[in-house]
Parts: sequence; C-alpha cells; structure tokens
Amino acid sequence: MTDVPGGADLRDLQARAMAVRELYAHVEAERHGRTWTVEETMLGFVGDVGDLAKLVQGKAGVRPRPDLDDALAHELADCLWSLLVLADAYDVDLPAAFARTMDELTAHLGTPAGPPSGGAAVD
Repeated sequence: MTDVPGGADLRDLQARAMAVRELYAHVEAERHGRTWTVEETMLGFVGDVGDLAKLVQGKAGVRPRPDLDDALAHELADCLWSLLVLADAYDVDLPAAFARTMDELTAHLGTPAGPPSGGAAVD
C-alpha cells in the first residue's frame, strides 16, 4: 500500500472520497433528479484544475489573496478527490498504477548521475 502522511493510505483516501461522492449523489438527486455522470465529474475536475492554476499564480505573486495557503491546500485536496473518484469509476487500481508509472519513469530517467564530468562535487 502507498502510505500517505497522517496515517491514511491511498486506498483509505479513495474509500473516503467515494463516501463523500455518495453524499453528493444524494444531494444531486434531490436537487436535479439525477446524479452527476462520470463526464460531469471530469468537467468539475477541469474547473478545479483551473482554480488551482489561479492559486499557483497567487503563490508566484500574480494573484495574491490573504487565505492563499489554505485555499491552495483545499484546491489540491479537491483535485485529489476528483482523481480518486474517476479512478474508482473506471476501476483503476490507482496505488498500483502510480507505483508502476513511477517505476517506468525511474527506469526511463535512470539513476541521477554524480557531479558533471571534470568537476568536483560541491559541499
């Protein structure tokens, strides 16, 4: 299992995300007579990514706001929620896929090299 700070692992986070998704489903059914489709969940994720982009600009000084750090943490969590819900919808074992992808990237990128040739390591 992939450990996540705070004692939870990715599977625990996915179970929690799905429990919240169920709560949303009840609210959506009451308000709109139906629940969101997977495609609508993806569109919500795209909106969250746009909000995240604005907050990243804020961290760069372009869009400052007083609650920037809290808002950034919230939006990152929103994006993670969407990814976890989408992975569940498409039956993707996200911890296994993440580990496999990181292994592939590590193999592709290789082991970090030592100091540049001809140069000494700097302390």
